[in-house]
Amino acid sequence: MLDKFTALTSDLYAYLADHRSDRDPLLDELKRETEGLGGVAMMQIAPEQGALMTLLVRAIEARRAIEIGTFTGYSALSIARGLPDDGLLVCCDINPEWTAIGRRYWDRAGVGHKVELRLGPALETLAAMPPTPAFDFAFIDADKTNYRNYYEALLPRVRQNGLLVFDNVLWMGQVLDGASSDESTVALRQLNDRLRDDPRVESVMLSISDGITIARKR
Repeated sequence: MLDKFTALTSDLYAYLADHRSDRDPLLDELKRETEGLGGVAMMQIAPEQGALMTLLVRAIEARRAIEIGTFTGYSALSIARGLPDDGLLVCCDINPEWTAIGRRYWDRAGVGHKVELRLGPALETLAAMPPTPAFDFAFIDADKTNYRNYYEALLPRVRQNGLLVFDNVLWMGQVLDGASSDESTVALRQLNDRLRDDPRVESVMLSISDGITIARKR
């Protein structure tokens, strides 16, 4: 079978990133401020990934969303932008300093009233919620060793035909290294296999940024 993909150069990537609608100057400003934090800025999602999530949230007419791992709030702002004015996004994170940056931008963007930030271990936050399908959309972008645990905790709390989006599923290509004993690499490889084979969901992996998987709950 012929390989059917286009390898990205820096110029082609810039062209790709430029050809999206609803470009948000606040998101660009948040990106620049996050870059000022240094190497940890790599944890921020790519602009086209944020645009895709806004589009997905709008397309499924989501009203309630949840994300595991908020960092400085770029993904949360992207999701909240797609929710209706009375929608709700629950953000789970453990870092008050980084999420405080997000709060400023959520308020400036006029979506702060949609965002409920819950500081603390996400699995504890999820365990305190009723195991009922309360969410339409979920985004997972936190510690990789717990991805499988987040998935199992979230799936019963997402409605039928709701979406779960997983970040970093290619892990800079390290998922191909079967000899790697790195905990995050092993955890992601196991999650990827599970999502592919799990009859409870329909999933597709895409080479956006560091790889994302979109799973629809059957």
